[in-house]
Amino acid sequence: MAKRLHERQLAAIALLAIPQRGGLTYEQIAEKVGVTDRTIREWRNNDAFNEELKKQVMRNSVEHLPDIMWSVPKHIIDDGNAAMFRTFMQSLGLLTEKVEVESKDVNKGVSVSDMKAKIERFKQSEDDA
Repeated sequence: MAKRLHERQLAAIALLAIPQRGGLTYEQIAEKVGVTDRTIREWRNNDAFNEELKKQVMRNSVEHLPDIMWSVPKHIIDDGNAAMFRTFMQSLGLLTEKVEVESKDVNKGVSVSDMKAKIERFKQSEDDA
C-alpha cells in the first residue's frame, strides 16, 4: 500500500504544480507550508510525493488540452516539425510503433521432410524407452 502524504506535503505539491512554481522559490514554498527548504528537497526524492506531484500537474493542465491539441496542426504545417507530427498522429491513435524482428534461421538448409523425419525418430526413441 502506498504511503499517504500529510497536509504539508499536499500543500507543497499544490504550490509546486503551479507553472514555474507561481514564481516562488523552494524557500518561499517551504515558508508557506511551514517546513524548511531542505525538507521540500527531501520530499522531492520521495516516489509517492513525486507521483502525486505529477498527478496534480496533470489535473492543472487538463483544461488546456483542447487548446493545445487544436494548435498542434498549425505548428506542424508552419514549422514543418516532423517530430510534432509523429507525436500528434500517435496521440490520435493513427500511428503505432513499428517493430522489426530479425529471425536467425538456425535450421538453415534443413527441409521440412528432414524435420518430420527427426520428429519421428524422436517419437520412436520415446516409445522404445
